[in-house]
Order: sequence, then C-alpha cells, then structure tokens
Amino acid sequence: MKAFKVDDFAALVGIDWADKKHDVCEMPIDTKHYQFSVISSKPQALHDWAIGLKKRYPNKKIAVACELKKGPLIFALSKYEHITLFPINPSTVAKYRKAFSNSGAKNDPSDALIQTEILTLHMDKLVAIVPESPDIRALAQLVEYRRKLVQDRVDLSNKVTATLKNYYPQVLDWFKEKDTVIFCDFITQWPTLAEAKKARKLTLLKFFNLHNSRYPSVNEK
Repeated sequence: MKAFKVDDFAALVGIDWADKKHDVCEMPIDTKHYQFSVISSKPQALHDWAIGLKKRYPNKKIAVACELKKGPLIFALSKYEHITLFPINPSTVAKYRKAFSNSGAKNDPSDALIQTEILTLHMDKLVAIVPESPDIRALAQLVEYRRKLVQDRVDLSNKVTATLKNYYPQVLDWFKEKDTVIFCDFITQWPTLAEAKKARKLTLLKFFNLHNSRYPSVNEK
C-alpha cells in the first residue's frame, strides 16, 4: 500500500457530508490558507465541483478526506483520477474537535477544517481508498439499492400490519404473506370486514383464481 505525503498533492480538502449539502474546507499547499465553501449533494453539483478542482490544479492530485468509507459521496468521487480519497474515522474527528474547541459541540464547517488539519498533520497514518473498477462500483451500488429496497418493503409491511390490527385483524389471518400483490389487491377491493362479508362466494373464488391462487381447500376455507 503506497504511503502518501502532503507534498504529493496540490491541495488538501476536508468534506463534512450531509444528506442535502456538504461543507468543504480546501487548503492549497502553496498558500496554506483555508477556503470554505458549501456544495449540494446532488450528483451534478458534485461533478461540477470535482471538475472545478481539476481546472484549478491541472495535472495535479488533490487529497480529499471524509468521514465515510462507502456511500453515494465516495462512489461519486472515486471515479475521478485526480482525487485521492482518505476516509477518517468519525470518532477521530469527534475526539479532535473535543480536544481543540472550547465547547466540544459539533459545528459543520469546523468538521471540514478538522479533516483538512488531520490530512496535513497525519497523512502518513491514513490509508487511501483504492478505486475499484467501474463494474465493481456499479455492482456495489446496485447491491446497496437492493438492500434498501428490501428494508423499505419490510418497513412498509410492518406499518400496514400495525394499521390493520386496529380495525381489520381478520385479513391478517387470511393471508400469510403481507408483501404480495394478492394481499394488497384484496384489502383494496374489500378494505373492511363488513365489505368482505358482503362479497359473494363466486366473486371471491374468481378473485383468487385471477391471482393464480389455485388451492381449492384454502380458497374454500
């Protein structure tokens, strides 16, 4: 693993990330002056910012620190050859903040500054992220999307179940799986026990057959 030095870079950057915006502290090596800015978390804004770095420091590398090892921000920035990413443990930033500030309270701009200072003083102790191939990055992103989608499905099923327990618990006994089309269609067509009781037997059997639920004994019950 290559050990980097501050002199390997034209600028050191700390990013304090958030869902909607990122606070940035940039320090050009030749000036040693901190420059603060805020960028949107939207992909186009991140791209424009990354390209802006390349234009300001042509043919040079930029070190970027962030309290992340993965996620949309890391995924977005890891594709630029002129950026070298250094993940910093959030607890390290918190301890640094507590040691060198009066209150120890979190302040967004100062976290970006702290990360830049850590890059300046302790780069030899940090391990840069090795960019993966575009295919691997794309696969990792898809896997993460799938994980979130599965969790969203579980959360939504739990909410629906909790709601139905209050006024329509019978339907929860009639259907084992709550994240299926047939279950959703049933409670849409018969949203209450009173409505379900009004349904004719042939109507119900037709409903099950149309949903490929072809279990005579179960449907009859």
